[in-house]
Amino acid sequence: MMFEDEAALIAHGQAFVATTLPKARWTHEGHFAAALYLIARCPDIVPERDMPDMIRRYNIATGGENTDSAGYHETITQASLIRSRRLLATRPVNEPLHLTLGALMQSSLGNKDWLLAHWSRPTLFSVAARRHWVAPDLAAL
Repeated sequence: MMFEDEAALIAHGQAFVATTLPKARWTHEGHFAAALYLIARCPDIVPERDMPDMIRRYNIATGGENTDSAGYHETITQASLIRSRRLLATRPVNEPLHLTLGALMQSSLGNKDWLLAHWSRPTLFSVAARRHWVAPDLAAL
């Protein structure tokens, strides 16, 4: 687990927002940490609306790009936010976020291929799914 305490997760989220997070920390777990931070600790941010541009800016700031085959992916981002909110709703209200993230990583969401239980590979990795929300074609979220 990357996050030993609440402060580490908050620092990660703040660095993501500031586009100063080292690219090596933008892992599967790091994506969910940023999502949980934005949802739970940033009341002025609406992650479903704001995170897409935040990720695009972050990608550019770390030398990446946002194309039809790399960088930002709308369907993955929105699905991850849906599932992050759903998990948060089941956890104790004052639970430290690093413990919430630990529970998330112990669930099926901890497997980076979790989306393939809901979308076929061709659908999920299509240009359409990268650019816009595409509903699951295998199983509902």
